[in-house]
Amino acid sequence: MNLLTGETGAGKSILIDALALLLGEKASSDVIRANADRAVINAVFEVDQRSEASINRILEANGIDANQEDESIILRREIATGGKGRVFINNQPATVAVLRQLAPHLATIHAQNESILSFDAAARLDLLDAFAGTQLDAVGEAFASWKAIARRIEELERGEQDRLRLLDLWTFQKKEIENAKLQPGEDERLETEKRVLANAEKIYSAAMNAFDLLYEGGASTSSSLRTAQKHIEELSRYEPKFQEALAAIETARISVEDVGATLRDYAGGIQASPEHLAEVEDRLAALDRLKRKYGPSLDDVIHHGEEVSRKLSEMENKDEILAQLRRELAQAADEYLKAARGISKKRYEAARKLEKLVESEIDDLAMKSNFHIEVSGTDEEGNWTASGFDHVVYLISTNPGEPLRRLEHIASGGELSRVMLALKASVEAGQGKKKTGVQRTLVFDEIDTGIGGRAAEAVGKKLKALSRSNQVLCVTHLPQIATFADHHYLIEKKTSAERTRTSVRLITGEERTEEVARMLSGAKLTETSRKHAEQMLKTNA
Repeated sequence: MNLLTGETGAGKSILIDALALLLGEKASSDVIRANADRAVINAVFEVDQRSEASINRILEANGIDANQEDESIILRREIATGGKGRVFINNQPATVAVLRQLAPHLATIHAQNESILSFDAAARLDLLDAFAGTQLDAVGEAFASWKAIARRIEELERGEQDRLRLLDLWTFQKKEIENAKLQPGEDERLETEKRVLANAEKIYSAAMNAFDLLYEGGASTSSSLRTAQKHIEELSRYEPKFQEALAAIETARISVEDVGATLRDYAGGIQASPEHLAEVEDRLAALDRLKRKYGPSLDDVIHHGEEVSRKLSEMENKDEILAQLRRELAQAADEYLKAARGISKKRYEAARKLEKLVESEIDDLAMKSNFHIEVSGTDEEGNWTASGFDHVVYLISTNPGEPLRRLEHIASGGELSRVMLALKASVEAGQGKKKTGVQRTLVFDEIDTGIGGRAAEAVGKKLKALSRSNQVLCVTHLPQIATFADHHYLIEKKTSAERTRTSVRLITGEERTEEVARMLSGAKLTETSRKHAEQMLKTNA
């Protein structure tokens, strides 16, 4: 649990704004210091094992390598004058859109007027699923299977005009590919043949020159080796140790003569035929046209021809195939509904438990409220998604007699932050030993607005509880909350050489006591406030 404190205007919100920019928030050139050409924000997030797979999928989908050194992700964003900027993830170029994809797996900000950042329909559902311990793999796979079959049926049931147009197109494509009589790897073989034909004279000359040097003529390598062989035979009659050398010379001569024969045969088969070269070039041009239309490779063209043949076969046997697909679709729909209804029932039960927990938590935070979680949505086909057919809305009334309203529509940012704190704390408490949630960074900016005393202490305790399984950053003005911190950071604004700078530093010991005392009594410290601060720190340590 990390507390950020400091005088009003010291720059606490700048830190929160910087983190929001790294999570994909819209940027403005207003954040750039006067007389500077850019603003730069960096952060390193340690990746929790349970979110590592999701993060790696996002990185891979966007062509970004994971950090090989350790389980962390490095974010960097540069905002330049004129509104332009750059994004880097693990020191590789990226986009703001990728930051937004990563954000839910890294951090959530609950700040004044920004408490619903990343709290869209999917996030509301995720929060309830985290509490319920819902596993979505089965329903996701069932939905994908059903969707794929539905797509094939839709393709077969196109309007008659579209169907005839497609039939004409597929028939033409099939005929064009079949008439080409393609063979796998044919283009590569023809490219080699083209090179030979285009350079026939050079190749023939090189082959025959090599043949002459190795095999023909009195000065050829073969002739020299035969002469040397006779001399060594004579020598070996007197010195037996040259028998091995004689065998080696024999082997070398045979190898040289084999290479020479191969060169002669190869040269004999070379035909400098302009007509055949033109035929090869025409064939390669035809293959290139097909690859541009159906490629990029010749194998892709062949595969496209097979796929078109399959589609035409389906069209010709449309009624029979449609009947089979509808049977498969009905079965896939039954499997999806079975999985989705099971999840929906679990969500309804979890919603009733969670709303009671949240209501109790909110009451501890000096807010008399009525809290309700509405799980809606029917099992009609139009509502089906990979996460089921439910929609989740969080409703609250923070004043007696007032009707329930959507959580996003609460006017007070302070109230909203406290409700989000109660929600997060309740989900953490409800998960218990299941530990289905993912460790993330949770930021709470001035959630102490309008509270004090017992309620402030309750907020501190809830933040502390959340920090046992998450990194918590909290900006506060209340000493009752600050004393629960594991790490206390002081944000200060200083002016030097007519330039103002904001710094953040860790405070401990006597300095931390002084800061808590200042929060208790204001600018003028008293001995009483110091003793009170010491007692609070000791109590909440």
